[in-house]
Amino acid sequence: MDTLLDALQEGRLFELPENDKADAMQFLAHIIEAFPDIPPGTDIVSDVLAREKAINSSIGNGWACPQAKVPFEGDLMCVVGWSPNGIDYGARDGRAVSLMVMHLVPINQRNHYLREISILAKAIEARPDVSRLERAADLNDVRNYLLDLISETKGIVGPDSRARMIKLQAKMMPEPQGVWDVAGLTVEPVTLIFGPGMQKPLVLGHNAGLVEWLDSVSGVLESIETDGFYQNGSWRIMRWQSTNFQGGRVLYKCIAMATGGLPVRKSR
Repeated sequence: MDTLLDALQEGRLFELPENDKADAMQFLAHIIEAFPDIPPGTDIVSDVLAREKAINSSIGNGWACPQAKVPFEGDLMCVVGWSPNGIDYGARDGRAVSLMVMHLVPINQRNHYLREISILAKAIEARPDVSRLERAADLNDVRNYLLDLISETKGIVGPDSRARMIKLQAKMMPEPQGVWDVAGLTVEPVTLIFGPGMQKPLVLGHNAGLVEWLDSVSGVLESIETDGFYQNGSWRIMRWQSTNFQGGRVLYKCIAMATGGLPVRKSR
């Protein structure tokens, strides 16, 4: 379960913005696509959704483990999404999914992945704590639940991993609102409002550098409407919800992700 521990240590635990299964999977897949080591053009979203269509990735007790297999070598990694309300996942045990652990599985890590999933499934079966997971109020509760699960899985966590968990717990700080720095990855919520007669969308966000950048570029709405995302330089803007209003106005709630190289400063 070192891969899961790495994700916690490096901040790759997110509250899912939607409790729709497909939307939640796309959110995590887009985060993986934005990892610095992922080759440009790698379509994690399509791969994950196609695999999920073939076989449900729920492993029971409120957990699901979708995967993306990629044809290049690298490290086995995962991102973790927490749904406070639970996701109707079509799980065999009928439970809503609260935790979605999405793995990136490079070609040289297939056996490693199978061992990790096998260990994780056995740990969850032996110590499900479903009620504790359902009572989690925030990401810190979820982290503590996951750390307890890892530390109590006998024969799996060695001295080095215990030391890493102690360091992780000592460094645990409250999440800053609106922005997370994940090993060089910045994730920001941003809202775009567009309507008739507007040459560019109205941009609402907490990150002043991101807002200024979106005000200066063109073609954002066209790409978001047709492709579901806009990519330019280090920033990727991903649409995850849209709402139509009177007068032809449309509000797009988006997730902006950056891998560095552009100004990332919070407005006050």
